[in-house]
Amino acid sequence: MELRHRALQVLCLAHPDEKATAALALYAVADQCSIATTAPVPPSNPEALPGRPERPVLLHHTAVKRRSPATPEGRAILLHAIAHIEFNAINLALDAIWRFDGMPAAFYQDWLRVAAEEAKHFQLLRDLLRTLGHDYGDFPAHQGLWTMCEKTQHDIVARMALVPRTLEARGLDATPLIQQKLRQAGTTDALQAVAVLDIILREEVGHVAIGNHWYRWLCVRDGLNPETHYTTLVQHYQAPRPKPPFNETARRQAGFTDTELAWLLYTD
Repeated sequence: MELRHRALQVLCLAHPDEKATAALALYAVADQCSIATTAPVPPSNPEALPGRPERPVLLHHTAVKRRSPATPEGRAILLHAIAHIEFNAINLALDAIWRFDGMPAAFYQDWLRVAAEEAKHFQLLRDLLRTLGHDYGDFPAHQGLWTMCEKTQHDIVARMALVPRTLEARGLDATPLIQQKLRQAGTTDALQAVAVLDIILREEVGHVAIGNHWYRWLCVRDGLNPETHYTTLVQHYQAPRPKPPFNETARRQAGFTDTELAWLLYTD
């Protein structure tokens, strides 16, 4: 089995359970796979990338309603939103594996690990959602993460800069705030969600660290200054600038430098 070819096949799967299970299964046999002898050929229909279910309905991010986690429905909507992010994160990791040629084997192995852990996160959140009488697809969602994935499909440096270490890193900041609100709710399901988010936060630090590592590796390869080039990429691709408060501890653990943290905190 060739890892990059199989990653593309899994990316094209539409059923959420099938995709999550297949990502975990591929990770389990990764040591038996070659990376690839030829570049994978994407499907002729661009709509097949990524494979996605008919539900949830996808809206612009400003049209997706938010609810207080103080109510059962509000917690369900919150868990659904996070589950959707994790489902998209499976796709993002798989896309990096099949799309970009010529990287060291460790690059593909790192992103396969990310895909598998995101699949686990999705399954944990979906199980919680079902305890509240709902399922993935019951509420609208948005595609902000995948939009940036499409923008950076021809630029691996931009992909590493703007997806894991920009958009996904926002989860490091948001998760403790979400956990605080869930603790205030105090219900059994809310506290179960806090515990699941502990797992997700810990592993997401590692995912952002992988993005930081490969972004800097690529900058060294291409003779770029990682800090100044990052600001260029943010402007060119119109990436959102994260807003405080920032989880500085988690960001440092993920490899952000003092200069990068100072840039985040700086306002015009």
